[in-house]
Amino acid sequence: MTYAFMQEHRCHFSVTKMCEVLQVSRSGFYAWRDRPLSPTAHRRQQRIARIQTLFEQSGRRYGSPKITAQLRRDGERISRKTVATVMAQQGWRSRVVRRYQATTNSRHNLPVADNVLAQ
Repeated sequence: MTYAFMQEHRCHFSVTKMCEVLQVSRSGFYAWRDRPLSPTAHRRQQRIARIQTLFEQSGRRYGSPKITAQLRRDGERISRKTVATVMAQQGWRSRVVRRYQATTNSRHNLPVADNVLAQ
């Protein structure tokens, strides 16, 4: 977490100064930066990319249940809670699209009042 913070703020502060303030070694930072991703982190990034693809393809309408169902149809073993956590961490929220509901019933045999405003 400290190294990620340092990486993010390298353009504002020198690495040497951040290492002094955060009490970490410079060599530790550079070793962290040059280290390859672990298999778990690599798999996590692939999942995030796959979830983002499905989310964008749906027009940002699918939530975690539908994305989970799609991932499972594609053969991936993943829980709804994992998808929901990824979506929350990335700040992705599905848009709720409500169905149109007609509130006026014009097909009736009841008398209709005259439009006094049109006169």
